[in-house]
Amino acid sequence: MSTPYGRYRVMAYVVGTLLVVLVFVGVPLKHFAGRPQVASVVGVAHGVLYMVYLATALHLALLRRWPLLKILVVFAAGLVPFLTFYMERRVTREERALS
Repeated sequence: MSTPYGRYRVMAYVVGTLLVVLVFVGVPLKHFAGRPQVASVVGVAHGVLYMVYLATALHLALLRRWPLLKILVVFAAGLVPFLTFYMERRVTREERALS
């Protein structure tokens, strides 16, 4: 985790997991069971950690000179359930090809 790539991977998994929990557990509990606690706690955690994810992704993107479209897709991945996991795998394949 001491490299920009390692930090990006950790943040991708954390943000992706929080988003899945928020969308598939927190929101249904809030709307169908009247229990907003999970959505509020996980929502705040996801929001704060999404900002960290953006910073780590931008750092890696600048180091690797990613095209703008790829940067935008990686940024958007933190807002679409399961997309962070897919993009993390693509970035991992590219990183392994570089070494």
